[in-house]
Formats: sequence, C-alpha cells, structure tokens
Amino acid sequence: MSLLDKLNQDMKQAMKDRDKETLGVIRMIKASIQNESIKLGKDTLSEEEDLTILSREVKQRKDSLQEFKSAGRDDLVKKMETEISIVERYMPEQLSDEEILEMVQETIQEVNATSKKDMGKVMGAIIPKVKGKADGSQIKDVVMQQLN
Repeated sequence: MSLLDKLNQDMKQAMKDRDKETLGVIRMIKASIQNESIKLGKDTLSEEEDLTILSREVKQRKDSLQEFKSAGRDDLVKKMETEISIVERYMPEQLSDEEILEMVQETIQEVNATSKKDMGKVMGAIIPKVKGKADGSQIKDVVMQQLN
C-alpha cells in the first residue's frame, strides 16, 4: 500500500472518528506530497521521495517544538508533540542508538575518516543510508563523538 493510499484511508477514519488533529496533520502531509509531485512534474512519488517529505515534516515540527519550548508556550508544545507522533506513524521504524553507532563506525572506516575535518565526508556517506530512519542531528552528534 502506498503512502498516499494509507493517508487517504486514515483520513477517512479520522473523519469518521471526528479526530480533528489527526485529520489536520494528514491533510498537511498530503498537501506536501502533492506540492512535491507538482514541483517534480510526476503523478506519483517514489518511496524515497515520500520518505524525504515525511522527514521534512517531522523536522519542521521538531524545530517548532524547540521554539515553543524556549518561548514557554506549553499549549503549542503539546500540539506539536501530538503532530510529531502522528507524522511518525507513517515513517519507517527508527534505528536504535546501538544501530546508529554501528553504522557510523562502519561509515568512518569506509571513508577512512580520522579527524573532525572528515566530518563532511562521513555525513555525506551516512545520510543516504539512514534517510528517514534516524534524525540527522542525532547522527551528527554520534559522528562528532566518534571522530574525537
């Protein structure tokens, strides 16, 4: 089942359940997918392109979450946390800390990285491997620790 089919099915269910939060988030995701397909000039997007869109949606919400926390807006913090959990339902299962560490160590060996100067090479090689399965900032932190 494609992401769009799943979103349509869940949207119908959210309408039946009168779940306005879920419905709103699903509509935003669908709009992002539609905008991306128009931009790329395609009728349907690949799984990887869908994953890119979902990752972008989660990142935007996490950025907003940090802003709201620093501003002391607890009402909006709760809303963003709910939206993040809804978007994450459509993401692949996230990698554990151990799996991330293992992948980072393998990638460091693959590109022969020895110092922080090689950070760009490592990140360039690892991001495509973990796309949608791990947060980029988490990967960056692990890479930094390993290159010390």
